[in-house]
Amino acid sequence: MKFKFALRAFVLMFALAACAQAQTPAPTAVVVGDESQFRPESFAALSPSPEPFQFRLPTPGAEPISGWRPPLYPVPWALTPFDHFYFTRPIAADQVNWPVADYRYGGVFFAPNIVHTGVDIPTPIGTPIMAAGAGTVIWAGWGLFTEAPKNDQDPYGLAVAIRHDFGYKNQQLYTIYAHMSEVIAVLGQHVEVGDKIGLVGDTGATTGPHVHFEVRFPDNSFYNTYNPELWIVPPQGWGVLAGRVMDSKGKTLQHVEVTLRAVEGKKTYMVKTYGGGGAVNPDPYYNENVALGDLPAGFYKTTILFDKKTYQTWVEILPGQISYFTFNGELGFDLTPPPAPTFSAAP
Repeated sequence: MKFKFALRAFVLMFALAACAQAQTPAPTAVVVGDESQFRPESFAALSPSPEPFQFRLPTPGAEPISGWRPPLYPVPWALTPFDHFYFTRPIAADQVNWPVADYRYGGVFFAPNIVHTGVDIPTPIGTPIMAAGAGTVIWAGWGLFTEAPKNDQDPYGLAVAIRHDFGYKNQQLYTIYAHMSEVIAVLGQHVEVGDKIGLVGDTGATTGPHVHFEVRFPDNSFYNTYNPELWIVPPQGWGVLAGRVMDSKGKTLQHVEVTLRAVEGKKTYMVKTYGGGGAVNPDPYYNENVALGDLPAGFYKTTILFDKKTYQTWVEILPGQISYFTFNGELGFDLTPPPAPTFSAAP
């Protein structure tokens, strides 16, 4: 019996010793920012992989064109009382099709005193244009800009205007769709969001086929436009940047380039501050003079060149939201959001 007990004890001690030697050593501590710790080969010796299972997979399809995805948020969408993502974009898309810097709201490209009062979305001729929100068609055809029906020299070409069923702060909202090749909607028609109202074209004053899209309130006027990028719901997982760029004395700066470089992917975006001319208006809350939509959520190094000096800060874009900054010349950047509006008591 003593011999059997000793033999069993010896076998147990041998097994425990073998297990102790077979234990995998503790992994090396990872230091944030040290990319060498994340190399696949550095883990190979520590945790060797077993033989992989063999699967027969179908041939993969084509790579997606981009990371753009239609929004999942309900429209209207607003996370704060001051935001107003009330509209869908007027062109169905599975990829980024937003304008370059000079063709955004407030851009200047025809003449120094003519500013852009909407956004131009480049799209092939014949692409369906859809109502960005429910409402009634109050213009359909030529002459929208000059307010002269049947004026086939009108710079907006064939165009549609919609008065929406909903408003903003008790004020009426309108959207404009210009440069169509064909108008499908008819005057007085009630349309729902997504209804086809026309086809993309290049009628009027254009440099190529696109849809010119505007947001107006409280009146349907060229001088009552606001930046559509602050009104159209962002794609899934993407957000919008708004800012107010000023000199050291608080005067807004025109045509200043704002550059964003994404931390992830290293992609660079550029937008310019609004031009003058009196036809562009800042948002009542953000009081911005620059805005950039369709930004994937994440961190961006934001750069402005002022008085021959480079100023930079980090801005985080959050999905479905507007991120905000101010720039005050030599004082640099401030990421504090605007204060909530205050209402004085009635006299």
